[in-house]
Amino acid sequence: MSVFAPAFAPPFARATGIGSWPGTAARPAAEVVVGELADALAHLVELPARGVGADMLGRAGALLVDLAVDTVPRGYRIVARPGAVTRRAVSMLNEDMDALEEAWETAGLRGTGRVVKVQAPGPITLSAGLELANGHRAITDPGAVRDLAASLAEGVAAHRASLARRLDTPVVVQFDEPSLPAALGGRLTGVTALSPVAPLDETVAEALLDTCSAAAGADVMVHSCAPQLPWELLARSAIGAVSVYAGTLRAADLDGIAAFVESGRTVVLGVIPVAAPMRPPSVEEVAAEVVAVTDRLGFGRSLLAERIGVSPACGLASATPQWARAAIELARKAAEAFAEDPDAI
Repeated sequence: MSVFAPAFAPPFARATGIGSWPGTAARPAAEVVVGELADALAHLVELPARGVGADMLGRAGALLVDLAVDTVPRGYRIVARPGAVTRRAVSMLNEDMDALEEAWETAGLRGTGRVVKVQAPGPITLSAGLELANGHRAITDPGAVRDLAASLAEGVAAHRASLARRLDTPVVVQFDEPSLPAALGGRLTGVTALSPVAPLDETVAEALLDTCSAAAGADVMVHSCAPQLPWELLARSAIGAVSVYAGTLRAADLDGIAAFVESGRTVVLGVIPVAAPMRPPSVEEVAAEVVAVTDRLGFGRSLLAERIGVSPACGLASATPQWARAAIELARKAAEAFAEDPDAI
């Protein structure tokens, strides 16, 4: 395949946020995200400060089909029937969608074709984070893993399609996979030292990602802030983009990124701090951090302009509202500068 062959559309090669946002109020959060990212890649906000059902795993309670989650002392457990936790998760997701639709309408963006992103826990991270009835991680049971992936795929597809109808605009999907490297490397802890969690086979992980990607009905990105991403696995998969924290990248990662981009896909670089620094970086400094990575890939900057996106390093739930807004504004302006004249940076 030639460099940057159009195997995948590049909706992710622009500025975006990871998903999580500070505070508990959906409407002002949606207004800020739409206001700053409507010309880039706006996203449905996640507000984990609201508590149970609002964090990454809790959000899955609103998405799974024919499965449900409930709380246990260590987190969340898979249950057969929905209860208060699932109802709470569904209520908050609906509130977030209502807020985004309202902000989208107010901004006059309905029918403009501008892309929006939704986020969900990926199948590996979901299986690693949810407990079975016996207290063990779901990832220890191959049947449970398959059922979770199928349920998640169906639920995310319906969620994406629903939001696309409500906004009358294309919607893409981000699967959050912070546990992917640990699951593959056998670094997940068991309930006790006598019940270790075996490493997940790469072919199984690839099949799980492809199951969810195929069902999504849109372009799919995998996001992970964790180091040591499995680039060869990601390159074999059906996903169209990977979002990474640039601060974790090693020399070996750059080879993987170069091959991934050469296959015609996109990499989103997280280069903006998630908490306000003593001296906020300028747009020029953020853009320079992007090219500090891309210049090591061996391609001309102009070729990369349509294959590199810019984002905060990770989710912004722990940021102040002021810095969260500043962070995505910096991402947008840096992405614009890189796309318009990368050789001038």
